[in-house]
Amino acid sequence: MIRRELEYFFGAVRFFTRLPVPAWVGHSAAALNRSACYFPAVGMLVGGIGALVYLAALQFWPQSVAVLLSMAATIYATGAFHEDGLADTVDGLGGGWDKLRILEIMKDSRVGSYGVIAMVLALLGKFALLSALDATLVPVALIAGHALSRFCSTALLATMDYVREDLLAKAKPLATRLTSGELLVALAFGLLALAAVPLPKAAAGCVLAILATLWLAAKFRRWLGGYTGDCLGATQQLSEIAFYLGMLADWS
Repeated sequence: MIRRELEYFFGAVRFFTRLPVPAWVGHSAAALNRSACYFPAVGMLVGGIGALVYLAALQFWPQSVAVLLSMAATIYATGAFHEDGLADTVDGLGGGWDKLRILEIMKDSRVGSYGVIAMVLALLGKFALLSALDATLVPVALIAGHALSRFCSTALLATMDYVREDLLAKAKPLATRLTSGELLVALAFGLLALAAVPLPKAAAGCVLAILATLWLAAKFRRWLGGYTGDCLGATQQLSEIAFYLGMLADWS
C-alpha cells in the first residue's frame, strides 16, 4: 500500500513538474487519476525548492533578489505549467463570447494580449508581495502558498465537471472526480503546509485564497459549465497571489 501511494505521489510530481522521479514509477491513466490528491504535496515540494533557493540567495543578495531567484526556481521546476494555464484562461475569457469560442481560444498555442498582461501582473504581484513580507516569513509563505493554492485547484477537480472532449487536453487524465477520502488527503497536505505560518496570517491568507477560488469557480461555471486544465492553472496562480495578499495585509 505504501509503495502504491508513493507511486501515486511520484506520478503527480511527474505530471505537474519537470522534476525527475524514480525509474520504478509506472504510468497509467488510472494511477494518474488517483494522484490528484497529492497535488498540494507537490506544491509543498515546489515551494520547498523556492524556499531553499531563497535562503541560499539571501546569504549573498538583498531580499528582492532572493525572491526573484526563488520565483525563477519554482517556474523552472514546473515548466511554467500553471502560468501558461493562467494566460490561456484569461485570453479565453477575455476574448471569447461563448463556450465554444472560449475553449477554442484557450487551446490556441499563441498567447494574446490578455494573457501577456495577466502573466506580467501575476509575476510582478508575487514579486512585490513576497519582497514586502518580513524576510523570515518568505520561506514558509512559499511552501504554504504553493501547497494551499494547489489544494484550491484540487477542490475544483472534486466539485466541478470537466468540459473538454479532446483526449489530448491537459487535465483529461485527471478529469475523474475525487472521492471524499482523496479530498481529505489533499486538505491534510494543504493544512500541513500552513503549520509554520503565524495563525492570523495563515487565516487571512486562507480567506482571500478561498474567495479568489470561489470567484473563479463562479466564472468557470457561468461561461464554461465546468473547468479545463487551464482553469486549474489559473486557479492555482490567483489563489497563491491571494494567499500572499492575506499574509501581508495589516488588519489592525
